Amino acid sequence: MTPDVGPVPAAVLFDMDGTLVDSEKLWTIALDDYAAHRGGALSEATRESMVGSNMTRSMVLLLADLGLPTTEDEIRRAADWVAARTAELFGQGLTWRPGAQEALRTVAGLGLPSALVTSTIRSLTEIALETIGRDAFDVTVCGDEVDGRNKPDPEPYLRATRLLGVHPADCVAIEDSPTGVAAAEAAGCTVIAVPCEVPLDPGPHRVLRDSLTEVDFTALADLLPRVA
Repeated sequence: MTPDVGPVPAAVLFDMDGTLVDSEKLWTIALDDYAAHRGGALSEATRESMVGSNMTRSMVLLLADLGLPTTEDEIRRAADWVAARTAELFGQGLTWRPGAQEALRTVAGLGLPSALVTSTIRSLTEIALETIGRDAFDVTVCGDEVDGRNKPDPEPYLRATRLLGVHPADCVAIEDSPTGVAAAEAAGCTVIAVPCEVPLDPGPHRVLRDSLTEVDFTALADLLPRVA
């Protein structure tokens, strides 16, 4: 008898901020600048709770942390201010996370479909794609394209798999935040969890690595559930 062999991944699904590019630090600058603009300072605990979140939730947390109203108008104005400042910072260039470029090249070389699944809004993602490369992905799903069902809701990953025409359980997701890992796991994906700004705990459907350089992207099938 031959040993059971896990299936080849149907697709590889990449988070962006903190996973492919070291942009979480730029988000921190923009958030701190907004807090100073409003005469306050963002607490470290609140900043950590924002990692992996979408713009609306982050602005609610930011305003509440500053003791400011969280009305729709305040949220919108804060989001516009932070987005404009972040666009400036993204436009100055983004730094790759260790192993990220090689991961994308390997996945492409293996002929595996790939998706970018990010909580960042489309306008800022387009700036980031100037660095990452639009042709690196078959589909991209952004934080303002999931009808408010953002990470940790599974919808961003489910949407990506629908667009690719694959089953989530056959996919490997790459994430750096508790919020993103939760979303990918809830969608049914196997997750390679590589922490960036905040620590990640072990879990049954995730593989923890300190860096993407530690991941053998030619052997992703070994991470998927084995077929009896």
